[in-house]
Amino acid sequence: MERISLSLRRLMLLNRRQQGTARRGLIVSGPPTTGKTTTLLEMGRTFELAEQRRHPDRMDRLPVVFLAVPPASTPKMLVSEFARFLGIPIAARMNQAQITDAVCHLLCLLETKLVLVDDVHLLDTRTRSGAETSDQMKHLGERIPATFVYAGVDVEASPLLTGPRGAQLAGRFTLIRNTALPCATEEQREIWRALVTDMEEALRLRHHTPHTLAQHADYLHQRTGGVMGSLSHLIREAALTALTALLDGSEKITKKLLACIQLDIRAEQQGRPPRKRLPRPRSHSAGS
Repeated sequence: MERISLSLRRLMLLNRRQQGTARRGLIVSGPPTTGKTTTLLEMGRTFELAEQRRHPDRMDRLPVVFLAVPPASTPKMLVSEFARFLGIPIAARMNQAQITDAVCHLLCLLETKLVLVDDVHLLDTRTRSGAETSDQMKHLGERIPATFVYAGVDVEASPLLTGPRGAQLAGRFTLIRNTALPCATEEQREIWRALVTDMEEALRLRHHTPHTLAQHADYLHQRTGGVMGSLSHLIREAALTALTALLDGSEKITKKLLACIQLDIRAEQQGRPPRKRLPRPRSHSAGS
């Protein structure tokens, strides 16, 4: 998140004086449940709070916009998501161009500087609707004086960056991979332990022994493979189980309780050691 945040700040400085249409953007890519959406939301929150501190008397501004690409999106569906976020009423008779004009006008009026778009891997530019929606995103990026940040699953391998449209997008956007956290070196293990410690300190369990999760950081990495979504799932479900009298009620998390929590299929397949197969009994011939 620090690396992505630094890249974003540089791009926003670069775009601040950009008079042409080819503003630079950022793509956050990676496997599922590695924290891409969380990263986008945290960047948006940080930037908006900074803007509020910088302009405490300006209540007529909207520094950040966030939306997700709808499945099987069309250009009108995409721009309607912008309108829905902004609270623009969409009449049934309004066409795509009218909605686009209303969205762009309001975003310029509100001085929006950061536009976050999630799930861009759903755009298949090999289809007509996907290609037209990709063109719509490019059009919005040219009309709105803001820095655009896209996020999606393995975007570099998706149809979004293929063909002439993809080449144009690849020429304007920087891509950063957001992968599972490794735990091979001491520095990486320290980062992982710090993350686990931060999550543990957020717990409100009356009988939980402090630093229990930090002591089991290696076990948590083995169970989750360093994936943020799986780690969050494991700790949150364990905490809820510890709080619920019918399930556990101890109000503390132990390694035994963690071992009872079933995670997503990916984590279960990769995190648990394979079961030993019992040798098959040898068959005996009738004459033996």
